[in-house]
Amino acid sequence: MDDNRVWEFEQSLWTGDAEHYHELIDNACVMVLPQQPHVMTGAQAIEAVAHTPRWSAVTFSEQQVVRPQEGLITIAYKAEASREGSSGYTAWCTTTMRRLEHDVWRVVQHQQTPPLAAA
Repeated sequence: MDDNRVWEFEQSLWTGDAEHYHELIDNACVMVLPQQPHVMTGAQAIEAVAHTPRWSAVTFSEQQVVRPQEGLITIAYKAEASREGSSGYTAWCTTTMRRLEHDVWRVVQHQQTPPLAAA
């Protein structure tokens, strides 16, 4: 998957509906998010997204893409997301995806770190 497709894939996870999210998250996925329960399996994340309003827009900056081996991609970036009726959201994120077959990718790891408070 080329870099443009990687970022389109990631953006779709932020803005797509729950069914789309379900299609792209692997059952073996692990996530770390800044809200309870903090550490989730793929199934728990899919369930949480089904009951959470989706972001209407997201922009990425500070983007990095690495390919440690064939069929494995890890990205890191800063996300700034918004949706109607909510204040904006900023986090530094990582996502790892693996290829199951030609043009079929699933997320196996994702984490979000919001800006840390000053000490």
